Amino acid sequence: MNPPTLCVGTAGTSVWFSRDLGDTWERPYSESGLYLEARVWALCSHPDRPGELLAGTDSGLYRWSEASRTWTHLPGPLDALCTWALAQDPRDANVIVAGTHPAALFVSEDGGRSWHTAQATLAQTCVFVGRPRVTQVLFDPTHPDTLWAGVEIDAVHRSADRGRTWTRLDQGLLSGDIHGLAVVQHVNTTVYATTNKGLHRSDDGGLHWTFQPLDAPWQYTRSITARADGDSTLFLTNGNGPPGSTGRLLRSVDYGTSWHDVGLPGPINSTPWCVVSHVSNPQVVFTVTNLGQLFRSLDGGLTWAKLPREFGEVRSMQLLA
Repeated sequence: MNPPTLCVGTAGTSVWFSRDLGDTWERPYSESGLYLEARVWALCSHPDRPGELLAGTDSGLYRWSEASRTWTHLPGPLDALCTWALAQDPRDANVIVAGTHPAALFVSEDGGRSWHTAQATLAQTCVFVGRPRVTQVLFDPTHPDTLWAGVEIDAVHRSADRGRTWTRLDQGLLSGDIHGLAVVQHVNTTVYATTNKGLHRSDDGGLHWTFQPLDAPWQYTRSITARADGDSTLFLTNGNGPPGSTGRLLRSVDYGTSWHDVGLPGPINSTPWCVVSHVSNPQVVFTVTNLGQLFRSLDGGLTWAKLPREFGEVRSMQLLA
């Protein structure tokens, strides 16, 4: 079985591809359909569409084909915005939800050929980032019609109708600066939200949030990701700011109740930013820092090696089948 293709989206050097688990890399030239200096904020793929990748950029939405090694631009309202978040419905790859900067939510039910704007009241100004932006969109694995969105800086938003309408949820959050989200099913369903002031959890569908302090020198958290073989093992990126000058990758084996430093081989140049694994081989896990250091684990996150390749600023990462 061939290894999954690892894709890294950067803020200024487009998308890089590795087909040998991060040992060597290729960046397609602009003739492939996406210009070499694109800022790529979000990447998304679907198990029903092997070899296909969606990229949210500073100039709209693009679809990659591994078969032809080309990008296809999907024209629409996203062209005038920066697409910061993408999610596809696990039940239907044609249903795509996109979150943008400035903050707005869009839904396509035909694979990106047409879009409608979701009914969501999102903040339009922010003292820190100027215009708020949607940092993550997530289909709830336990309730198929429910979606979650994190907005920087405007709290958590939930949809109960597959993204058409949204409700803002912020009770108990120490900060509305939402970076990442995860939904975990154990005894009950728990929703986690990462913020600039730390990790929060909700056990009642987002109606109330509780700060979950970390035994760490910093509370800043960026992404929270379940390993692809289930949600008992999760990874949490933790550092001293954006982009920061150092950080840690934390691992939980008890559904997020407790966290332990995996000990990435240092020195770490910035906050770890995102984590990916793949259902075909969940023991292979990657993480990357905001300023481009890449790390690989071949044992499910127990031990890690730093790979020689380093990028510039990284915003997204994805594994294809």
